Amino acid sequence: MSYQVLARKWRPRKFPEMVGQDHVRRALTNALEHDRLHHAYLFTGTRGVGKTTIARIFAKSLNCEKEGVTAHPCGECAACQEIDAGRFVDLIEVDAASRTKVEDTRELLENVQYAPTRGRYKVYLIDEVHMLSTSSFNALLKTLEEPPPHVKFLLATTDPQKIPPTILSRCLQFNLKRLPIEHIYAHLEKIVQAENVTYETEALHLLSQAADGSLRDALSLLDQAIAYGAGQLTDADVNSMLGTLDQNSVLHLVQALAQQDATTLLQQTAQIAAQNPDFNLLLSDILSLLQRIALAQIVPETLDKNDPKTEIIQQLVQQLTPEETQLYYQIGLIGRRDLPLSPEPRGGFEMIMLRMLAFRPATMEQLQPVPVSNQVAATAPKATSTMPVQQPPAPLPIDNEDTSLNAKWTNFINSLPISGMVKQLAMNCELQKWEGKILYCRLSPQFQVLRKIHLSKLEEALQQHYDKNCKIHVQVTEPTTETPALQQQRIQVEKQNALEEQVNQDPFVKSLQKNCQAQVTKVTPNDT
Repeated sequence: MSYQVLARKWRPRKFPEMVGQDHVRRALTNALEHDRLHHAYLFTGTRGVGKTTIARIFAKSLNCEKEGVTAHPCGECAACQEIDAGRFVDLIEVDAASRTKVEDTRELLENVQYAPTRGRYKVYLIDEVHMLSTSSFNALLKTLEEPPPHVKFLLATTDPQKIPPTILSRCLQFNLKRLPIEHIYAHLEKIVQAENVTYETEALHLLSQAADGSLRDALSLLDQAIAYGAGQLTDADVNSMLGTLDQNSVLHLVQALAQQDATTLLQQTAQIAAQNPDFNLLLSDILSLLQRIALAQIVPETLDKNDPKTEIIQQLVQQLTPEETQLYYQIGLIGRRDLPLSPEPRGGFEMIMLRMLAFRPATMEQLQPVPVSNQVAATAPKATSTMPVQQPPAPLPIDNEDTSLNAKWTNFINSLPISGMVKQLAMNCELQKWEGKILYCRLSPQFQVLRKIHLSKLEEALQQHYDKNCKIHVQVTEPTTETPALQQQRIQVEKQNALEEQVNQDPFVKSLQKNCQAQVTKVTPNDT
């Protein structure tokens, strides 16, 4: 028996076997089960996402001899088997790309009026329908306006923008989405296990990513990779087949960035250059990794637990600040645009990497001004005395015995060199107590994103300004008292209410309201 390629062997034959596209399956299933069938359907989407596959399953659902019109065709009757084999007389499949002339369309539609030969419905499946000429669309339009009850049109296209609005308005349109990498990976894993193919997890991830959302492309690449590896799937073989770099090289480059190690960064680049890579694709891989890191820094749940690189990515999430990740991504994005302008690709790539290091955000320690006493000490002659000079850190303006702990906390926040979102985090915290060198605070769950991103900056400011051993422990729970932010809002509301009352009681305003039917629409404070 001749070999059957995986894309055909594993082509879904029933709706439950489809990978993804749940929104389309649900709509068609409900329509079939409740007998709410339209005469024309348009399936849109990129290549290999299941447009014609869904259309053929739908044709079986309409013509199944055993179950009747159903969302679950038997797959065993003559009609189902003939549709699967592509020889059902009442399923007319047309490739519009090769039959664009109006004569072809008229010839096709001449037989629409006649009843089906074998099946319950005569089904016209027109693939790449956007390739029809204007005259062909006009010929098709008349039939779509008044179709016979025994005819169903299933149209498929990768470019719905080229279809005239008059055709679109007469079809139920379903947009099939690109498949996520994790869905493609799960399906490939199921297939290689069923085919008894030895595989490495990273190899399947590379194939899933290279498929670019197309399951058919993924199966074709899988077929090619199995042949390339003589029945085995290894990371090295798949990288070689795809012409891509080992993803560990990308990880090592980003690790060198995170560690601010320019020497290692250039050494890694030299090793990669020996493989004669496409530096534009290498930069693209770095950007993809930085994007995954940025997502994980804000929403940790986005990390794929099945990915073998997850542990290393988690380390990079901790090593890089969100600001550094965003800066590196932006520099890489602009660098990718400018890379073709560089004298030679490797030099341009190295400059992009060095630019990331050169423009790295400064730390609080680097921004801290040198005290005047230290400046004098640096310029003055060295004293002969060996008497140690001690610095007592500034005392914390917080006292647990003080009854106005909230007021102390507000003063403490204002004493720190913080601003922006870091200060917003502190303002929305409620101070519970101070034990040793640990501040215990409460933070409402609605502000927990601030905690994830900016707590380290707040703690760093505390250590810089008071004591390097100070810590802040923030519990995500509703505060029991008024936070500085809420106090600030309350005071603003009270001031606004008082101002509005003052305006409303003004004799001149009252006179205008009485004699001229004037109304006070808005009261704003006069800052001048």
